[in-house]
Amino acid sequence: MDCRLLSIATQIMVIAIIMVVILLFIGIGVLVLLHICIVGRAFRRGLSTMSREGRCGNEPSGLSREEVDGLPCYEFFDSCDAGDCVVCLESFRKGDRCRLLPVCGHSFHAVCVDSWLVRAPVCPICRTTACRRKGKKGLEQGSVGFELREGGSVVVVGL
Repeated sequence: MDCRLLSIATQIMVIAIIMVVILLFIGIGVLVLLHICIVGRAFRRGLSTMSREGRCGNEPSGLSREEVDGLPCYEFFDSCDAGDCVVCLESFRKGDRCRLLPVCGHSFHAVCVDSWLVRAPVCPICRTTACRRKGKKGLEQGSVGFELREGGSVVVVGL
């Protein structure tokens, strides 16, 4: 009788081991299939993005150099509570050449934001358009003036 129980126990253990191995391979197969689907989708998205860029003639999507140079610049001269340039994450210092985006009023180091705007025509902080555009009847949309006051503060004035 002990021999028969030992035989049944051995058969149950072998069947359990075979089932575990089969489930292991099924799980690995599902993971590999999922990985292939994800990589394939990312690859297809990459190709579609590249083909869109190719159709546009590989032109940069940002502002032209003339538009960037037309944005207001000023020299930073007050270091009290200056804040940081969000492009380079450095603090503003006395004598830094800064650029003010007229639509939203955010300021940056001129060198930092110029390289940003050549690639993307929006403010790095709020994503509003960085350049004033001509709207209906030739009026500028989003026109804003700015004023440099004594003490280093920049005041943005809506027109």
